[in-house]
Amino acid sequence: MSYPRPIKAIFSIFCVITLVAVTGCSQPEKKQEPSVKKQESSQENFRLIFGGTDVGGLVVNHNGSNINIDYSFSNNGRGASSKETLQLSNIGLPIDWRITGKTVFGNEVDEQFYLKDNTAHWKSSSESGYKPFDDNALYIAQNASPYALYLYANALLKNQGKPLATLPSGEVSIAQVDSVVLKDVNGKAIAATIYAINGIELDPSYIALDESQQMLGYLSPRAVIIREGLEENNKTLSNLAANLNASRFEKIAKKATHQYNKPVRINNVKIFDPVSMQLTAAQSVLIKENMIIAIEPLVKSPVRGEVLIDGNGGTLIPGLYEMHGHMSDNDALLNVIAGVTSVRDMGNEIEILDALVDKIEHKQIIGPRITKSGFIEGKSEFSNATGELASTEQEAVDLVNMYGEKGGYFQIKIYSSVNGDWVPAMAKAAQEHGMRITGHIPAFSTVDEMIAAGYNEITHINQGMLSWVLNREEDTRTLYRITGMKRFVDLDLNDEKVQHTLNTMAEKNIAVDPTMVIHEFGLTARNGETRIGTKDYIDNMPVGVQRQAKVALLNVADEAEDKAYKKAFDKIIETLALMHKKGIFLVPGTDLGGAFELHRELELFTKIGMSNAEALRRGSYDMAQYLGYGEKLGSIEVGKLADFFLVPGNPIADLRAIKTVSMVSKDGVIYFPSEIYPEFGIKPFTPSPVVMASN
Repeated sequence: MSYPRPIKAIFSIFCVITLVAVTGCSQPEKKQEPSVKKQESSQENFRLIFGGTDVGGLVVNHNGSNINIDYSFSNNGRGASSKETLQLSNIGLPIDWRITGKTVFGNEVDEQFYLKDNTAHWKSSSESGYKPFDDNALYIAQNASPYALYLYANALLKNQGKPLATLPSGEVSIAQVDSVVLKDVNGKAIAATIYAINGIELDPSYIALDESQQMLGYLSPRAVIIREGLEENNKTLSNLAANLNASRFEKIAKKATHQYNKPVRINNVKIFDPVSMQLTAAQSVLIKENMIIAIEPLVKSPVRGEVLIDGNGGTLIPGLYEMHGHMSDNDALLNVIAGVTSVRDMGNEIEILDALVDKIEHKQIIGPRITKSGFIEGKSEFSNATGELASTEQEAVDLVNMYGEKGGYFQIKIYSSVNGDWVPAMAKAAQEHGMRITGHIPAFSTVDEMIAAGYNEITHINQGMLSWVLNREEDTRTLYRITGMKRFVDLDLNDEKVQHTLNTMAEKNIAVDPTMVIHEFGLTARNGETRIGTKDYIDNMPVGVQRQAKVALLNVADEAEDKAYKKAFDKIIETLALMHKKGIFLVPGTDLGGAFELHRELELFTKIGMSNAEALRRGSYDMAQYLGYGEKLGSIEVGKLADFFLVPGNPIADLRAIKTVSMVSKDGVIYFPSEIYPEFGIKPFTPSPVVMASN
């Protein structure tokens, strides 16, 4: 399905409420108090720049204490839009707020907040409630435009920078973190102060204000919303946001990294052997620097010259692989502490990914081993703003050669607007550089044609299945690639064209990256119901994440459509079970950030005919072999790199045991998730093991 998460984050940026501290940030200087309440009518205009491309806009009209907001964007053949009407109190707090519109995948937005008889009432797609109203309580909307961030900043600054209680619950705070000088189209310098607002998402949200403390923009590493006339500053602001994020994650790494200057023995652990798919008897594993140097019997006390970590009878599992990631600093850290020590990045900005890999390799931040994919998209009105764009076959081949000459790329990923006729030449160029070809099925092409053209792997199970149910003229660059899945209900898997595709895939060793978990989310999640894939961990999440887990991805018009989407997911599972039976190689990836979502993806592998042990093997050993790292990774053996994680339970008996990670070793560096999760407002799932050092 390939959901553009950075864009999604901008649309629903205020869906998460949790207090996250920004270490080392100073309190904001006391300045002239801003006033959201405009005494005269006025209009503000902003542009949304994503990956350097203008993809949408934000228009804010003020009339006294009333504000009207229009927000919309379009990227990758999908878009979102919303309209807001607000009324502010004399101190700038929203007291009446109505938001209507549609999310990226068409889910209806109809959210309302209002006061009646000194009681605050709210209603959205995931919840409704009321509380006695405190004059200083700030409602955090689930589906507001990024302009809400300015409203929150204004309220906090009016409160002299002190935290404010939020509705439905939680607390929000602000800190001044940086400053920068921007230039308008005439070269005039504009001083901008950068504030971090904490408590809205797992990470801080950054906003730029001018000297009058009016909004200049919202900034993140990949997307910027900026006042019209200042668009040329988008790179400055995105780089600044990246540096602020890096600083935060570098501080976390310094506090949470345990790199001992002596060998480390993990004692009293059963080892999951992915070859036999059994657990060993209790043993001890000795690592020195980044290597496993011995697997030995238990010891009764720390050995001289060693550090001992007590595994307490738990299970040591080889590091997992997320095979469909789009990595950021946040994703990198959360994957590692979930036991995901390797990620295949399926599309990213070249500079951003290179910088991230460099920071991880130099241990400035915590992150997994990253295998890179070179992302190529065709130029069209539906183009994805991520990656490199081509308008001709030669340009596409040149981009393949660029990635090949740059080096370090496992494969080329082709996206939906690429002309299918270009693929044979692209595949030939990729093969000459030792790279594979994977991707979406380009619009107006079929899965059989792309296999014949040179694909080694199909990205997303729906991309292949749509070839069996859509007419050629139906454009999969649009939401047809989502809504068309309703036709899966009537799909006969014994049909000749289906069997032809599956048999060809088996004969030619064509793999599939099905991303079951994102299809489960899209097709089965319903507003007001906690998403099934989150149920084992959601109670440990901040309240805002819990709210968002009750929001559907797609709009479901009626009962018939509800049944059709759910049956479509059942057909996906049935199709993948048939693929598995035929020997088609399936790789576990999420396109949802990995970490907790990868745990669910592996659970779904057990729904298509794998045992718990087979799913664990597929997520670790098999992926190391598939990516060419089998000699050094994928199992816990002497002479291999020390990538593994510890859980208290037995994942062969109950795969959910992988969700309670007590310790992770990545490249021989030890991390304890219970020390890191509180930085995100997440309640740890299990205590850290006892660590002892010899005299």
